[in-house]
Amino acid sequence: MSTANKLTAGEIVSRTNRRTFLSYLSAAPALTAFSGAGLLSTQTAFAATGPLDASQRRHRAFVIKRDAAIYQRDQPEQTSADNGDEQLYGNRIASYSKGLPHSDLGEVDLNAYNAYLQALNSGQWADFEAIPLGGVAKLSNPQAAYCYALEGADAAALASPAPPAFSSAQAAGEMVEDYWQALTRDVPFSQYGSDPTIGQAVADLNKLSDYRGPKVNGQVTPDVIFRGPTPGDLTGPFLSQFLLKTVPMGAASMPQLYRTAVAGDDYWTSYADWLKGQRGGAAGSNNFDSTPRYIRNNRDLALYLLVDWSGQANVMAALTLNSFGAAAQSPSNPYLQSATQVGNLTFGAAQQIDLVPRVPNPANRACWHQKWLVHRRVRPEAFGGRIHNHVTGAAKYPIHSDVLNSAALKAVFSTKGSYLLPQAYPVGSPLHPSYPAAHAVTAGAGITVLKALFNESFVIPSPVMPADDGLSLVPYTGAPLTVGGELNKLASNIALGRDAAGVHYRSDGLEGIKLGEAIAISILRDTAMLYNEVFTGFSFTKYDGTPVTICPSC
Repeated sequence: MSTANKLTAGEIVSRTNRRTFLSYLSAAPALTAFSGAGLLSTQTAFAATGPLDASQRRHRAFVIKRDAAIYQRDQPEQTSADNGDEQLYGNRIASYSKGLPHSDLGEVDLNAYNAYLQALNSGQWADFEAIPLGGVAKLSNPQAAYCYALEGADAAALASPAPPAFSSAQAAGEMVEDYWQALTRDVPFSQYGSDPTIGQAVADLNKLSDYRGPKVNGQVTPDVIFRGPTPGDLTGPFLSQFLLKTVPMGAASMPQLYRTAVAGDDYWTSYADWLKGQRGGAAGSNNFDSTPRYIRNNRDLALYLLVDWSGQANVMAALTLNSFGAAAQSPSNPYLQSATQVGNLTFGAAQQIDLVPRVPNPANRACWHQKWLVHRRVRPEAFGGRIHNHVTGAAKYPIHSDVLNSAALKAVFSTKGSYLLPQAYPVGSPLHPSYPAAHAVTAGAGITVLKALFNESFVIPSPVMPADDGLSLVPYTGAPLTVGGELNKLASNIALGRDAAGVHYRSDGLEGIKLGEAIAISILRDTAMLYNEVFTGFSFTKYDGTPVTICPSC
């Protein structure tokens, strides 16, 4: 085919060029296979119905795939850069090394770390199999970092900014927040305004030189503590409606009552348990509450996020949104104006339940690329061990004074008898690096698709809050809660709830959401090229408040 006859994917599916495309392919074959009696002469007479014959259809499918790949190939290159900690500290104290052999200070065996780097640099199966381990726990799927994508941007095409450096005030502020989240896990969200420990946390966070959580008039308050940065995050109850409302599940309805742990069920507060954990061991098992409960505090949220399947909250939200009816669908859904048709496989529930859970996997391939091949950020649990050894005099590390002088450190020692970061999970963190957070990437990808498919301005009916004992839901009567705001809040709950577990930092979560969002946008861009319907595009608001439209002819 000559260059002049090649069409771009946008030209193929745009409203203005659809006739041009059909003219280019020539008219569809006429249905002329009739006998003299007016009956069909063959059984295959209708096999080629529609505007394109089989050959034309194959070519159109090829062009769409080809041009989508060319589009992704030609995007401006994004260069990933780490924060320099791995090169700065020869003993690797600021780099992820969990599961490898460690000294009694919890510092990684350098021969093992070098073997680990060799495997990551070569990508060879044999090199991964040669990595020495400190126990029986295995590294979590590092070779996923090399996996390609057939839809949207490639895993290595998008960059995450470097995380805060180990010795920085920002990293210290994130650790102070993690300590306070651990110390307040059992405080009901509704009691934040009156709880004395929350009050101490507010005062301590306000003294930090570089704390980047949300503030009101420049100050952290009980109303915004531990929340995400979007306007939706700061409106209404702490927890998103999509983690509370009963979920339609086919012929059944599922109340969101979940297994949680009893109050005070914390781990890794002894040095022996911490050191065992760095070598890949666990510290027992959770002491579970025998009664399922609605999520009413950060311990409940942390335990939900221990066993949820990838994108679970996204799918539950899609099912809930569908139950709200046509008014909750995106205004750009072409079937809202149709007198004779409804959406299903396109612009309907079948597409939603396909696309929403599909985007997390390619998004997490991008996450794994950043985790294993670029940043290798140390987990908060290990940072807590560095702080403990520094304060007790067992070692000297370049830790910012904001955390060393914090009230959080004094409070955790008074409560737990060490300076270690209390963990909600006996196993501590998963065996992959901290930055960006996988739960956050999953949430960011899912909520982006949900905002593209549903009406962000739709006000959620009959909003609720959990009772303080988690056994019931009570009405919420404050400011209206919109779909867009509660989806942003859902992403923040999922991302920052892992901070409350002790396994991530704030920047892991917020940058993870953005990475997931970017991958989802690239997949939506490819998806927008596939439709026959007259479609104006996906229009929604990004997590940072930026409006975006993805359309066939844009």
